Amino acid sequence: QVQVVESGGGLVQPGGSLRLSCAASRIVFSLYAMGWYRQAPGKQRELVASITTAGRTNYTNSVKGRFTISRDNAKRIVYLQMNSLKPEDTAVYYCNAQNVARAYWGQGTQVTVSS
Repeated sequence: QVQVVESGGGLVQPGGSLRLSCAASRIVFSLYAMGWYRQAPGKQRELVASITTAGRTNYTNSVKGRFTISRDNAKRIVYLQMNSLKPEDTAVYYCNAQNVARAYWGQGTQVTVSS
């Protein structure tokens, strides 16, 4: 059974940093595009950042210059480095693994930015 597991969330003060990790098992990781999504209370889930199998990255405008997505195919992990965090970044962050045929989601990890 495919598993996609996020970790690294928590409570951080505004201006702080967190690094999220997402480990995927039982898939050919290098053949999947990976993405980080987030969902805040009362809002729709939105794409935060994505990285293709070739390593091309894409970010939503609100996180450009603050967040960095990267992947380690050997370890089957995708990271989201989040710097200069703002209260509006508070959300549950979900990892997504996707190819042309399938998409897998993790259970999410809570990120709370508050003083």
